[in-house]
Amino acid sequence: MESFLVITFFLIIGFALRKIPQFSSETGNVLNLFVIYVSLPALVLLKVADLKFSIELFLPLITAYLMLFISAASVLLLSRIFKWNRQITGSLLLLVPLGNTSFLGLPMVQAFYGSSGMPYAVLYDQVGSFLSLAVYGTIILALYSNGNQKTDAKIILKKIVTFPPFLAIVVALFLRPIVYPKIIVEILQILEAMLVPLVMIAIGFQLSFKIKKEFASPLSIGLILKLAAMPAVAILLGLIFGLEGEAVKVSIFESAMPPMVSAGALAIMGGLAPKLSAALVGFGLILSFATLPLLFNLLQLLF
Repeated sequence: MESFLVITFFLIIGFALRKIPQFSSETGNVLNLFVIYVSLPALVLLKVADLKFSIELFLPLITAYLMLFISAASVLLLSRIFKWNRQITGSLLLLVPLGNTSFLGLPMVQAFYGSSGMPYAVLYDQVGSFLSLAVYGTIILALYSNGNQKTDAKIILKKIVTFPPFLAIVVALFLRPIVYPKIIVEILQILEAMLVPLVMIAIGFQLSFKIKKEFASPLSIGLILKLAAMPAVAILLGLIFGLEGEAVKVSIFESAMPPMVSAGALAIMGGLAPKLSAALVGFGLILSFATLPLLFNLLQLLF
């Protein structure tokens, strides 16, 4: 509950700043740029150093990447059906597959499942969502950030290899055997801690409760996919394969988290329907107040 309140507080700050003339219309973009070029790379450098792989904890990884594939495929199919433009499609490809499994997901797992569920949640977040953000998120941004212009493979590759979070993950993997000096860790932790406040303020600054008609359908469909349809698919697969236990419940619970804050920052920075992207994050957070407790009770009955 505290995480919900913290996120909401920063969201309100951003919404209020929009009323102050001294803050230009580009304020949200400037904050997001700082996150992409500074805070997110700091997060990458810290998290990759702590990644631990375990055969026993393989289920969360399977769930994370399976949900990524299914949700991305669903968005592409629906994009063809509803004839969404590239900006809308790119926004949904970032925000439907990638959930807020860290800042919101980890505290929620702790609250609902206790410390015994945390190893599964951490693995789902770090090796699942986190690596997907760095690699998959970079690819989607490179493919769709040019609006309706199609880019060739060289341009896409250049965007990927020069994207700050991707560069950070390459550096972090190279530095894994090295223990960071204490002062470096402290600096990275400070920069990382700025990520959520800055992104939520930026989203609040760009959030509008008056949704354009062209965004009403993709917003509704995106939130239904993220908060209801994908968890339902995960539940169905769990029942079909006869899975049970806490690892299953935590993995499905993490798959139901609202759109990732950092993915929202990527989408807004890349010009992927910024108003829609901000709305997906903002409304997703609000709706998850209701959907997560309901899902928890359902999982207790089914597994």
